[in-house]
Amino acid sequence: MEWNAETLQFLSQCFLHTLSPNPEPRRRAESSLSEAADRPNYGLAVLRLVAEPSVDEQIRQCAAVNFKNHLRVRWATEVSREPNAVTLAPIPDPEKEQIKALIVPLMLSATPRIQSQLSEALSLIGKHDFPKKWPSLLPELVSSLRTASQSSDYVSISGILGTANSIFKKFRYQYKTNDLLLDLKYCLDNFAAPLLEIFLKTATLIDSVVNSGGPAVAATLRPLIESQRLCCRIFYSLNFQELPEFFEDHMKEWMSEFKKYLTTRYPALEEGSGDGLAVVDDLRSAVCENISLYIEKNEEEFQGYLNDFALAVWSLLGTASASSGRDQLTINAIKFLTTVSTSVHHALFAADDVISQICQGIVIPNVRLRDEDEELFEMNYVEFIRRDMEGSDLDTRRRIACELLKGIATNYKEKVTAIVSVQIQNMLGSCATNPAANWKDKDCAIYLVVSLATKKAGGTSVSTDLVNVENFYGSVIVPELKSQDVNGFPMLKAGALKFFTMFRNQISKPIAIALVPDVARFLVSESNVVHSYAANCIEKLLLVREEGGIARYTSSDISPFLPVLISNLFNALKFPESEENQYVMKCIMRVLGVADITREVAGPCILELTNVLAEVCKNPKNPVFNHYLFEAVAVLVRRACEKDASLISAFEGSLFPCLQTILVNDVTEFFPYAFQLLAQLVELNRPPIPPSYMQIFELLLSPDSWRKTANVPALVRLLQAFLQKAPHELNREGRLSQVLGIFERLVSSHTTDEQGFYVLNTVIENLGYEVITPYVGHIWATLFGRLQKNRTIKFVKSFLIFMSLFLVKHGSTNLMDSINAVQANIFLVILEQFWIPNLKLITGDIELKLTSVASTRLLCESPALLDPTSAKQWGKLLDSIVTLLSRPEQDRVEVELEVPDIGETMVYAATYVPLQNAGRKEEDPLKEIKDPKEFLVASLANLSSRSPGRCPQIISENLDSANQAALLQLCGTYNLRIV
Repeated sequence: MEWNAETLQFLSQCFLHTLSPNPEPRRRAESSLSEAADRPNYGLAVLRLVAEPSVDEQIRQCAAVNFKNHLRVRWATEVSREPNAVTLAPIPDPEKEQIKALIVPLMLSATPRIQSQLSEALSLIGKHDFPKKWPSLLPELVSSLRTASQSSDYVSISGILGTANSIFKKFRYQYKTNDLLLDLKYCLDNFAAPLLEIFLKTATLIDSVVNSGGPAVAATLRPLIESQRLCCRIFYSLNFQELPEFFEDHMKEWMSEFKKYLTTRYPALEEGSGDGLAVVDDLRSAVCENISLYIEKNEEEFQGYLNDFALAVWSLLGTASASSGRDQLTINAIKFLTTVSTSVHHALFAADDVISQICQGIVIPNVRLRDEDEELFEMNYVEFIRRDMEGSDLDTRRRIACELLKGIATNYKEKVTAIVSVQIQNMLGSCATNPAANWKDKDCAIYLVVSLATKKAGGTSVSTDLVNVENFYGSVIVPELKSQDVNGFPMLKAGALKFFTMFRNQISKPIAIALVPDVARFLVSESNVVHSYAANCIEKLLLVREEGGIARYTSSDISPFLPVLISNLFNALKFPESEENQYVMKCIMRVLGVADITREVAGPCILELTNVLAEVCKNPKNPVFNHYLFEAVAVLVRRACEKDASLISAFEGSLFPCLQTILVNDVTEFFPYAFQLLAQLVELNRPPIPPSYMQIFELLLSPDSWRKTANVPALVRLLQAFLQKAPHELNREGRLSQVLGIFERLVSSHTTDEQGFYVLNTVIENLGYEVITPYVGHIWATLFGRLQKNRTIKFVKSFLIFMSLFLVKHGSTNLMDSINAVQANIFLVILEQFWIPNLKLITGDIELKLTSVASTRLLCESPALLDPTSAKQWGKLLDSIVTLLSRPEQDRVEVELEVPDIGETMVYAATYVPLQNAGRKEEDPLKEIKDPKEFLVASLANLSSRSPGRCPQIISENLDSANQAALLQLCGTYNLRIV
């Protein structure tokens, strides 16, 4: 794409139309840009448009966004190994060099909005090319920084520092390797000194501006403070891996300024209108992160500054934590104190009065509900739950304040417990005197008990020393949940439900089950949070297990109130904003998995579930809710039909319209689920399969159905169900060749080859040899072709399992003859190169049994292997069988290095998620053989009795000493001899 007036006009018009409110011109413009993006120099042309001052600012900003996104997908493209995958044309190297030459000066001269887009684009390039493929970048940034510094151009300075911050961020999250440390050294050598230089210069300017006073102080201070924040973030990145020598030498300069920003107020900014206070707090927050890093990683070097910083942070918290809009600063300041409390300097917190002050002055004020919490509870229940219930609330004031107490308790547990216990009792007493006015005290007490509970490693049990759990439950929690008003004091009810959920293992079964009907009442509370917490509480309660792994609560425990429970659960989904409430649907799934599913229960449930399914099909938007919805349907169908097979037709009548809607309306997100449910229904039917299913079978055999990789596992699952239940249908109308065509397509790709073997194994298992004979040669040719071109460990293992299944179903003679028909005497080559060396890699009980029995039969039944000329292969095969059967998996299976490329799998589209309740039962093709070890020894004893003396000699020559000893031990175990 050449840069000329026509290109400028074309791109300008396209970007203008992408902003159109009318869909048609917008779609045309997007299509034109998409086509143009494949042409060389497209990215360069868009960048030149961004630089063109005569073009409208809005169009240039739109172009800057497009340029950034273009780089994201085309700067470093990866070639997919999928046969039908579309690979985007990468940006050619000459164009890349021109872009790199232009982008820095353009970014520095751009307006703020365009500058932010170009800074992100530059970071994307830097992620792939910096520093090795872009050695000029850092010198150019340093030179530009010094030029901007001389003229005090803080717009450019912020742009340069923002870019540097972006490209240095990798030092925070990448693993420490030699390459990373070399890159870090390069950055330190070039940027550490200029960073300190601009940091100290800006610090001097800040002091000067503050001292001078005047009306424009706030406007002048703002960019200076923002610049210092960026310097602090770069400081964090460059110091994250280890303490660099330069920063150790200049620690005093850095720490002096850091302390100043924590202790100095800037009234012109902080007390003015707008977000001036937030700008200063962002700098202070960045300082807190830096000193937390130093106390955590450079404790010895930092200890001389610790006391001053601890006092400064403590003092800052006194004012910051009292204000509602200063959350991030409060959180980072408390994190610093928490880090100190768990360090060797924890003695700062040893005194009783210090712990008491922290509890009263920092912890309780931050744990107590604020207006913002109440607003979030009412206006955005999903976010409230995400922060409060699911453990992702580490960065909320409430959680981080409790983490501080936990940190101090690491060394002063008894003191913390005593002080907090008194505070809890005081707050409960306060609420008791005036419940309506002081309910937040009770909420605060419950929150402290829940948040300070200690989780036992590896389990769901928790414990606390703050209160006696059953007494607290009986006196504080039960009265709240017995309240007849399910809508009164909703935040307090939510806290009580959370306590019950947290301590469910500690509360004895009779006491807990007595309260479940009351918890079920809260499913119809108008508060989204309350009915979500009620659902979560019941769902988690049904998962509790006794020490032996037996479920504590069974169908008989919930049957007295089951109708009300199910009714309330489905009614909860009718509340505004809870139509797709994942906690409620998960609870429905769990209840249906535990309850006694009678016809009276199944009928209303399938009606409600299909109504919900019909609604979400119109616009699927909550993947977690949708998954639990399909799991609920699957568990209902499975458990109801296990009890009463006559219900299958009723379920088909209810589900088929929904499944048809999914397939006809192309609701691609639900295809994998629909195919799994169909497979479940097919498997539950007794032959002959109803005609309605055969239409689906025809759809299944169409190549178009298999084009989307996400659908493949579910389609294979459905195909396996048809092959098992209606194998005779394969002989009609060329269907078997269509199925084998599917197998061939799947096995050609490394991402779907395992699924291809599932199809092939099911064909071999369910059809007679006379039916598959015409196709066997083609099957072997396909597999040998893949074996030659692109074999992987996974493929070879699947190939070995398939040959073993072929042998046990159709005999060793048919296996060898059909393989040798492809190429004369190729079987022994396959045996030596693939079967023998890879047999030890097989895992899984059924797979291990299948391959060991097949190998044993080959050993004892195959004329070719029993021929004296094949004695060595015979011995090596036996050696592999003994290795497979006698050694633990970790000793014989190496870690596979075939790691999937995340870029291939992480796409935002329909994905396959297996339904646990619609899973295929794994069939054992050798049910008649109970013990493969006994089968091996018995077969060898029988063989050796026919040719005494031959086997022991081959064994001594070909089995290693450990396997000879293992084989001898097996003979002793089963009282059999090899003679």
